[in-house]
Amino acid sequence: MSKVNIKRTVENIRANTTVYSPIIEVVVNALQSIQSSGRRDGNIAIRIHRDGQTEMDGGLPGIRSFEVEDNGLGFTEANRESFDTLYSDLKSLEGGKGFGRFICLKYFADVSIDSVFAEGEGLRRRTFSMGKDSDIIIHEKVALVPATTAVKTIVHLRDVKDKKFPDKKLETVARNLAERLLPHFITKDYVCPSIVLSAETGDSICLNEWFSNEISGVIKEIEIPDGKFVLKAFDVDEHFEVRVFKLYSPKNQKSKISLVAHRREVSGSPIDDYVPEFGEDFYDRGGSGESVSERNYIVKAYVFGPYLDRHVSLERGGFEFERERDLHYGIGQAEIEEKSASIAKEAVGTEVAGRQEKKRERVHTYVEDEAPWHRVLLEKIDLSGMPLKPSNEEIESRLQKEKFKQEAQIKRDVSKILSSGDLEGLEQNVKDIVEKISGASRNDLIHYIAMRRNILDLFGKSLQWDENHKYSSEGFVHDIIFPRKGDIFKTPFHDHNLWIIDERLNFTTYLSSDVPLDGGKTERPDLIAYDRRVVFRGDNESSNPVTIFEFKKPQRDDFVNKSSDEDPVEQIVRYVNSIVDGKFKTPEGLKILVAPNTPFYGFVVCDLTAKVERWLFSEKDFKPMPDKQGWFSWKGNINLYIEVLSWDKVLKDAQMRNKVFFHKLGI
Repeated sequence: MSKVNIKRTVENIRANTTVYSPIIEVVVNALQSIQSSGRRDGNIAIRIHRDGQTEMDGGLPGIRSFEVEDNGLGFTEANRESFDTLYSDLKSLEGGKGFGRFICLKYFADVSIDSVFAEGEGLRRRTFSMGKDSDIIIHEKVALVPATTAVKTIVHLRDVKDKKFPDKKLETVARNLAERLLPHFITKDYVCPSIVLSAETGDSICLNEWFSNEISGVIKEIEIPDGKFVLKAFDVDEHFEVRVFKLYSPKNQKSKISLVAHRREVSGSPIDDYVPEFGEDFYDRGGSGESVSERNYIVKAYVFGPYLDRHVSLERGGFEFERERDLHYGIGQAEIEEKSASIAKEAVGTEVAGRQEKKRERVHTYVEDEAPWHRVLLEKIDLSGMPLKPSNEEIESRLQKEKFKQEAQIKRDVSKILSSGDLEGLEQNVKDIVEKISGASRNDLIHYIAMRRNILDLFGKSLQWDENHKYSSEGFVHDIIFPRKGDIFKTPFHDHNLWIIDERLNFTTYLSSDVPLDGGKTERPDLIAYDRRVVFRGDNESSNPVTIFEFKKPQRDDFVNKSSDEDPVEQIVRYVNSIVDGKFKTPEGLKILVAPNTPFYGFVVCDLTAKVERWLFSEKDFKPMPDKQGWFSWKGNINLYIEVLSWDKVLKDAQMRNKVFFHKLGI
């Protein structure tokens, strides 16, 4: 007497099963029983039973129960013992797991069997139900029956759980069963017994005809030259075969890869996971004269192979191997599906090629209209993984990924060239590097240099007076260099133009523009840069330079008056002392750390009128620069080097530094 916790066994079924799974399980058992009997006139009848009352809308009553009858071997003593044994290996050669009957109880409230079979020289009838507690077989009865009684087995699946079967129409149920049983209809050197689905009304459908009958045309195989492929499971070659079918009028179904084990559809994935062009229905077009008709269809690729037969899961809802590369069995599901998707793609090659061309046109249109700087990426980019009808955001994301991929490869290649280079091979190294730089990178560089030219032109105009003989405000000029009321967390490096003053200020750790450094209402510099460790001179290798700027409006010189409280030199000195005293913090609330040898750099940018120059020479003890466009001073007691520069000098120096790039581009 068997003792199994049946309730827990059923509850623990976690595989990808559906309410159709127990029906398929019973039908496949019937097919195996007919094959074991050796008879050639095998037939299986699937009968549906509906609810007693009609739906309120007058539609078909819901399906409540099924019974499956076959004329196979029947529940002989051996088959009975196998049914009563958990994980029986009686049908292991046919792929039996000794577990499928428990799936019946997952979806139906009651399961019972009525079987007439040959025993010795006579016939017997065995009836029993499937238990729900600890005994697999309950209420068993065995009796002799007349010799004229037909050998048969009827399995009753009563009262679908949740009181709702998903489909009502006989044709819909037939289609779902036919698709799942299709491997039995197409297996070479195997003649599938007749399988007929019927209802109480007398309506019936032969499932075999859904495949073989050209009139119905619901399922049609696509002939392909070679649907076979081989994958390596460690050192062993595993052979697979793919057969591709059109399924017409699929409603809400999608093209799919179906992995098959022992002639049963087990699991799979949408083909558009691998080939996006399968995301929508395909169409067969035909007609005569002026009449043209279209039939929509999806594609199903059935995959067969001994590897799948060996590793199907207990519930037949999946496989023992992992989805990705499997370290235990050697081949993952995705690897099998990817190869199968390629074969399906070849099977409908013309349709897929047309969709790919439309997708490429869509991407080209986006680049031409919205992002012309991506043109060079289109020469080599693989668009196969992009959605069938990509949005602008999806196209841009894909192009950015391709750009990053190309740039990463360029960096690796250039690093390799540089590491192996020497002075003698310098010219060849440069040539190799230039060849490695992608068109996208060159395009970005051209875009950036052209932007610099435009910024300098705008900066130069801002230093001229307007038609009313007035100069731009300090704020306008300031915003060209760096936006006011901001800091580096609001203005990334590619949005400011500090390179106009000093190229070393392109990348800084902390920048604050026209905001109090202590968060209050104290005086503030126009801009402060707290830079990363850089080498300004030998003694400062491990220091963090702090750079402070003050901007003054062109032609303004009243700040040198004794009554003025806007002395920019004294303001910078006070800022330096306040930073050293720890009065100011970073945007995160941390103290700005300085060391005894931390250098400070101060820049005052203004117009060097005669009044300003006299003030710098006689009152501030500044020294003139050789080009007479600036003055400098060193205040050693606080490590402050300070320059007072003319707007013209800032503009001219920036133009000079960039002139060679503008010349190379011809701008």
